[in-house]
Amino acid sequence: MRKSYQFTVSDPAKFKQQLFMWSRSFEQLVILDSNAHLSAHSAFDTAFALGARAAIKCQAGEAFAALQAFRTSHPDWMFGYLGYDLKNELEDLDSQNHDGLRFPDLHFVVPEKLIILKANSCTFWYPQELADQASSDKETIEAIVLSPQTEKADRESLKIRLRTTKDTYFERFAKIQGHLQRGDIYETNFCQEFFATAAALDPWQLYQQLNAVAEAPFSTFVRFNEHYIISSSPERYLQRKGTVVISQPIKGTAKRGSDPKTDELHKQRLQADPKERSENIMITDLVRNDLSQLAVPGSVQVTALCELHSFKQVHQLISTVQAEVSAETDSVDIIKATFPMGSMTGAPKVAAMKIAEEVEDFKRGVYSGAIGYFTPEGDFDFNVVIRSILYNAARNYVSFPVGGAITAAANAQDEYEECLLKAKAMRQVLEGIS
Repeated sequence: MRKSYQFTVSDPAKFKQQLFMWSRSFEQLVILDSNAHLSAHSAFDTAFALGARAAIKCQAGEAFAALQAFRTSHPDWMFGYLGYDLKNELEDLDSQNHDGLRFPDLHFVVPEKLIILKANSCTFWYPQELADQASSDKETIEAIVLSPQTEKADRESLKIRLRTTKDTYFERFAKIQGHLQRGDIYETNFCQEFFATAAALDPWQLYQQLNAVAEAPFSTFVRFNEHYIISSSPERYLQRKGTVVISQPIKGTAKRGSDPKTDELHKQRLQADPKERSENIMITDLVRNDLSQLAVPGSVQVTALCELHSFKQVHQLISTVQAEVSAETDSVDIIKATFPMGSMTGAPKVAAMKIAEEVEDFKRGVYSGAIGYFTPEGDFDFNVVIRSILYNAARNYVSFPVGGAITAAANAQDEYEECLLKAKAMRQVLEGIS
């Protein structure tokens, strides 16, 4: 059982930044931040899950069964991630590509201290044995003096490389088109890795810089010892609130314009683009089918289709699929029925994943997976790990993959340029360029 200590914050943005600085002392840490994006589906603005009373980490094989058992034995808040390669225990798939990061496929913690911000209200959720620390922790946090953030990291610029050369990308793209023309698949997500070695980084500083550039609604900062995830994700994978489950796949991307008139033109073109809409509708239909496996018959519905959302770097088309499930339906079973998310696979799902594995040069790992939390009651909310920097501090290896949906109507040059657009924010903060 946890005890709550609630109070009003006069300056939520400042207190959040003080909390962030205070969190640096924790080796197990998950921060989820909506960056003040208003949404009817959000349960809070920011959550800090600090320390670990208990933890589970494992590789694909029996990971979902282990997660279910862990949730049963720890009916508490849980924060962590699901790696993309958990697909290998759900389907007859494997992953033999290069893995420079070496993260576990699944890692969750039951936090020692949980601090939740919503508007100007802050709640400390501490276990009974730590409850008497809440007041002193609040005083310590509020006493932190914030220094101005620097725009560039205090380090030498990194040499970012692409594991897939441009020529190879075009060759693999042609191979995918062959599968599309034969009808093996309708769409697949083709990803490539940007990476650097000998990377001595300050992940906290990187997160602050990336968050300032992107201000995404599903931003996350994860530290599990030497493993760091710095995410500016705009996409929700899956949420459960009681008996209601929603998924919000993104497909369709356009750059922001340099002035209001050009920006509006980009928005109109994206909304009217038949290729971009087709990509979104295909994946929305896949998500409908996934949810229907466990949903109450007749309850699956698309409540928003190809809805335009604008972020600091890009415009996106987002759809919302909603379903009703029985109260007795296990939360991990819902995830198993829908994982990995269709926006990062393609359709048909298994065939698309097999082809992606053949043409990609790296193991996706956490990328294309999901970061989020479970409540004690079994509700959950997870993002899609895209627009993210992944860092192994022990190996000094940093990676930020990007990808895009390939359909029969896709053009190789356009898709390659879309990858560069999606990589822009991560490359900007890592290379120290403006």
